[in-house]
Amino acid sequence: MTDPASRVIGLAGVPLDMVTMAGAVARVRDAVRLRQRLFVSTPNLNFLITCQRNAVFRQSVIDSDLCLADGMPLVWMSRWLASPLPERVTGSGLFEALQQPVPGLPPVRVYFFGGPPGVAAAAARQVNAVSGGVHCVGYADLGFGSLEAMSSAGLLADINASGADFLIVALGAAKGQAWIQRNAAALQVPVISHLGAVVNFAAGTVQRAPVWVQRSGLEWLWRIKEEPALWRRYWRDSVALVRLGIMQVLPYGLWLRRSHERAGPVISWHNEGGWGRLVLQGWLPDRLEPGQQAAVRQAMEHDGSLQLDCHSLTGFGPQWAGWLLRLECRLRRHPDRAVRVAGLSPDMQRLWRWNGLTFYLARMV
Repeated sequence: MTDPASRVIGLAGVPLDMVTMAGAVARVRDAVRLRQRLFVSTPNLNFLITCQRNAVFRQSVIDSDLCLADGMPLVWMSRWLASPLPERVTGSGLFEALQQPVPGLPPVRVYFFGGPPGVAAAAARQVNAVSGGVHCVGYADLGFGSLEAMSSAGLLADINASGADFLIVALGAAKGQAWIQRNAAALQVPVISHLGAVVNFAAGTVQRAPVWVQRSGLEWLWRIKEEPALWRRYWRDSVALVRLGIMQVLPYGLWLRRSHERAGPVISWHNEGGWGRLVLQGWLPDRLEPGQQAAVRQAMEHDGSLQLDCHSLTGFGPQWAGWLLRLECRLRRHPDRAVRVAGLSPDMQRLWRWNGLTFYLARMV
């Protein structure tokens, strides 16, 4: 929000970076070049629905460094909320883009972790059979096991010894995200992501949908054709989407379209001893004046506890929800910091619920 190059929206409690495929590829290549940690999550409809009922899973998405909208329903919802994502950016598409060789750059070294028996080995063979932009330097074909068994010191040492740039995990979304959260600190690989379908696609055991099917938003039908057992998941997610739409997304979009008295914002920063206080008044726009940007930046970078003073807050859009989710991520990395929210009116509490920010309401004073 303060930096257009790194804007994030919040959608039902899930952060989504407003990036194109080219932007996502650039972020990955930069992380590889700098050996800088980049935890990439790829929320699709199943991620979004799971986040509504699984707080631990949702926290893993909030804790990510880059969140890519891997499902067309998320793009459609962002348009309804007047904060349109530039395009769908799939994990599979990201891997395919990295496979394109770049003159002057060495191949991205990948390590496949997980997948059905035999699939990771097949993916490694297929990837290395072509001289492209990706080279597989190792894999772990684990089948099915517990998180504890898959987190042994020997397995982690093997991953680190491979010299991989990009660790691709394929354990099922919830288990994969939990494995990354559990082991990220012990891993030396800069880029880590759960991209379950990528291993199957790379191995050739599952065929990816044609481009026109991907762009139409009907890839789920193709996936059911390829993996019939998925129909149950898609059915459950569709039912949950209807409820989410009726309870949160639809009323939020209608509220944003209503004629509001959008009083000019007043955003100010006050350092009061150990506590910092960010005052948020009026309607908060997506684009801020330099002084307002400075206040928001000071709040994000403050090394003490923080109070959000919302006594005169009248509204905001999804980009501010994204900022609040990124603030939550930063607070999680500094457990000695606390945050509290003051002065939310009943109408504003409803707005925070529509945005999936109910965990902030538990910190009201």
